[in-house]
Amino acid sequence: MKIGTNILAAIGNTSLVQLQQVVPKGYARVLVKLEWENPTGSMKDRMAQAMIDKAEQDGQLEPGGTVVEYTGGSTGTSLAFICAAKGYRLQIISSDAFSRDKLDHMQALGAEVTVIPSHGHGITKELIDAMIEKARKISETPETYWTNQLHNQDQISGYFALGEEIWEQTEGAVDAFVQVVGTAGSLMGTAMVLKKQNPNVKIVAVEPKESPVLSGGSRGAHGIDGIGIGFIPPLWNSSLIDEIIRVSTQEAKVMAQRLAREEGLFAGTSSGANVVAAIKIAKTLGPKATIVTLLNDSGLKYLSTDLYKTR
Repeated sequence: MKIGTNILAAIGNTSLVQLQQVVPKGYARVLVKLEWENPTGSMKDRMAQAMIDKAEQDGQLEPGGTVVEYTGGSTGTSLAFICAAKGYRLQIISSDAFSRDKLDHMQALGAEVTVIPSHGHGITKELIDAMIEKARKISETPETYWTNQLHNQDQISGYFALGEEIWEQTEGAVDAFVQVVGTAGSLMGTAMVLKKQNPNVKIVAVEPKESPVLSGGSRGAHGIDGIGIGFIPPLWNSSLIDEIIRVSTQEAKVMAQRLAREEGLFAGTSSGANVVAAIKIAKTLGPKATIVTLLNDSGLKYLSTDLYKTR
């Protein structure tokens, strides 16, 4: 292994492993990419690096500047990591609706965190809107760059390498890619690369059953961190999507718990949702197919939540 110039060199090139216990016999092979191998334990390190690098190149972010963003946690933690490595101040707008572990992680990396109360209503469009508005106001401060993840096209390019890694690791033997939708950046970036390699790769989007806006349903509160923002994300491109699957918060939690106990894979709620959907596609495509999905982040980010509480 080569020696990295700094911690940023550790982003990407994550492992791809096959599920052995939770996928029924006779279904397609389901492979999961261990995105917790990124420095902060999340795939969002990829997009945070891409957004900050492009802002530097365009002159929107200069030495000594401040970065601001609204986030449910993983993006904020990844931005905190990037900003710490590059020497920028970071202001994060988040909420008590999200994992306390993520908020603590951001602060440990030097981020200044403003918490918007959810009043016990969970993750809703109204909460996301309030977080966005707070970030917008802070962004008016001089020498402040707002990454504005929902509208930032630069984050999509951060996931091109993810698609390339999947293609190389499977040696082109990927029939479907399954991923939850938050900002939609990871799904769009990965899908663009896989579709370019093989237009027949099936791209499957996953959303909360309680807030199925992508598939034409009504928005609602749910408990899957990082996804289901309650409206169509600006980066969403339906032309790349072949199917949308709804997964409930409870299904996602149960699968995350099964992954830990039966596979030894310790991941978060959105990863559970991914595997639930991937198994549904695996049943449809049959034993000769290969499905790839992501374990988006580590279960260590959810120890303060009810996801892994045993009592």
